[in-house]
Amino acid sequence: MFLHALGHFHPENLITNAFLQEIGLETNDTWIIERVGIRTRHTVLPLDYIRETRNRDVRGAQEAALYSNAETGKRAALMALERAGRSVKDVGMVVAGGCSPDECIPAEACRIAEALNIDAPAVDLNAACSSFCAQLHFLDSMKPERLPDFILVVNPENSTRVVDYSDRSSCVLWGDGTSAAVLSPRIPGPWRITQTLLGGDPSGADKVKVPRAGHFTQQGAAVQTFAIKRATETFLTLREHYLAASPERTAEGLSLIGHQANLRMLESVQRRTGVADARHFYNVDRRGNCGASGAPTVLSENWDDPRLGDAVALAVVGSGLTWAGALLERTPAGA
Repeated sequence: MFLHALGHFHPENLITNAFLQEIGLETNDTWIIERVGIRTRHTVLPLDYIRETRNRDVRGAQEAALYSNAETGKRAALMALERAGRSVKDVGMVVAGGCSPDECIPAEACRIAEALNIDAPAVDLNAACSSFCAQLHFLDSMKPERLPDFILVVNPENSTRVVDYSDRSSCVLWGDGTSAAVLSPRIPGPWRITQTLLGGDPSGADKVKVPRAGHFTQQGAAVQTFAIKRATETFLTLREHYLAASPERTAEGLSLIGHQANLRMLESVQRRTGVADARHFYNVDRRGNCGASGAPTVLSENWDDPRLGDAVALAVVGSGLTWAGALLERTPAGA
């Protein structure tokens, strides 16, 4: 499976640490930076709405949101298609997924295809924050002849709509962002997906939840421990595969993009894996936890940065509990 391009979109409204303190939370910039390392995060919600309501009723957030998931998906997709030198007419399938879809039905992918005027099959494949790598895993596992030339994978994540802004433990984390990827099972692109993996532990299904018409909740300490362990294992497994492919390769040649849950979690994974600062890429300090779109938006924001090197490992975790990973290697076309 080849990755031809990535795109991203973050809404313009910015939630700063100072804003969270101003609305009456018992927190401040120092407390937030020490614990999660996040300075700013984006939201589809008007700041006045958050200030006045603290988002006590998530149904109000759905109405107040400045963008739908379909609209943010459309904007990220158009960036990805432009980078790939393709148009909506080239897309033969749309796959979407994430943490907080707009509707139970139709599939989020159908709404995105509708917004882009794409006439093709559209399906959702959800694994919460692990969705992007889980989608790569399933698509890469399919017979190429059963797939179209180009597939659009979109992860619209506007989860600030399900955040309780009276709960400092959760509202300091979440930000909104959407990623989109243009993939092909047979037409070469600048990156090739050479390995994927997917794991799960359903006994932890209650540890991270967004109920219908309810707020996000999680068992923070348990989830943090799980995320660090599984993200570390995922990266190390992908690194073994990368090194085994050639005796000339070294561990220093592989970059890490982890699940953008919080910066302290990522720093722990970095220490455990021994990845150098120059090979660790993240945006959670500026974007917040953008769920399934977190890792792919990091890659998208660094799309033209040669410091990424020739290989990148994505290691993500999510509700379910699930974890997934993907190893991407540059092709001659992307060198």
